[in-house]
Amino acid sequence: MEAYLDNAATTKPFPEVSVIMQETMEVNYGNPSSMHQKGIDAEKYIRNARHIIAKSLKAEEKEIIFTSGGTEANNQALIGTALANKRKGKHIITTKMEHASVYNPLLFLESQGFRISFISVDQNGKIDINELLNEICDDTILISIMYVNNEIGAVQDIEKIGSLIKGKNKDILFHVDAIQAYGKFNIYPKRLHIDLLSVSGHKIHGPKGIGFLYVKDKTKIFPYIYGGGQQNGMRSGTENVPGIAGMGKAVEQIYEDHPKKQETLYQLKKYFIEQLQKIDGTFVNGISEIPLKETAPHIVSVTFDGIRSEVLLHALEEKGVYVSSGSACSSNHPALSGTLQAIGLNKNALESTLRFSFSINTTTEELDYTIASLQELLPVLRKYIRR
Repeated sequence: MEAYLDNAATTKPFPEVSVIMQETMEVNYGNPSSMHQKGIDAEKYIRNARHIIAKSLKAEEKEIIFTSGGTEANNQALIGTALANKRKGKHIITTKMEHASVYNPLLFLESQGFRISFISVDQNGKIDINELLNEICDDTILISIMYVNNEIGAVQDIEKIGSLIKGKNKDILFHVDAIQAYGKFNIYPKRLHIDLLSVSGHKIHGPKGIGFLYVKDKTKIFPYIYGGGQQNGMRSGTENVPGIAGMGKAVEQIYEDHPKKQETLYQLKKYFIEQLQKIDGTFVNGISEIPLKETAPHIVSVTFDGIRSEVLLHALEEKGVYVSSGSACSSNHPALSGTLQAIGLNKNALESTLRFSFSINTTTEELDYTIASLQELLPVLRKYIRR
């Protein structure tokens, strides 16, 4: 049997996604910038995808910029707005548990003279809102906070945070990395006081190499890529028509009967955690004394006492169970996980944590097989713990 439980890394594309992508490559393969019929036919896929995505966000179509993925969307949001607004100030606020595609662009901006403040989180990954508000000053131009953490599934109260930020200074731009949240939650940027929102296609059963950045109308932002002026000059380069069409179809599918899909994921998560908690020396991170539905429906972070994460990961792989290390960095350096350090895990726990992540294709049979595999492997592996 096989159990694919690494859906926070990537998801299997919907069949409908593959169909429409093949159509754009074999039939309507024109350049969308061309003025002839082949170009017009290709452009229709882009317009349709933009319409679907904008509708899902209750946004305007002109507020959607297609990118090569979530990393580019985060880079454009952060670097583009920081450089465009640096005359107003050079202070940016983020958290201690952001993805590398946020953290590293901010380090670049720091090297260019910007000042970056990092906000603390509690054991469940919730930010300290008072600390955030206290960090805001006259020089603050941008705040970037992840909606759902990719390692432990912590969910921030984005609406409350956005309201408090705008209440303190309406001109501060609020960026949200929604790469693990979009498709799992209904996200309406205007209601949540969001100015910029990053999304990746392959996290929602779309193709890899495509994503988008929502930019609220009239937000001051510089382009990240210059060239032929596509997408109103905001992201030059011939559009990835197959990827855009595929992502549009994925958005359409993921938000169809969405409440049922979300509830199914929560039920799978609840069941899996209940089974895990029956195994000695096992600790589930990020769920202490909070309702399960205040966490992401698809991510479970688990520390296995006394067993190195990469050893267990490969032992599970041999049984056809696919998971991720708890670290956002290389599995060879779990201690570098900013998230796990931020929530207070000690060095041993940092080296003993795995992430299990589900999709709407995940079955209870896969979870049962995973639990049985863990029950078989853990006693054997623990015999070889170095004292």
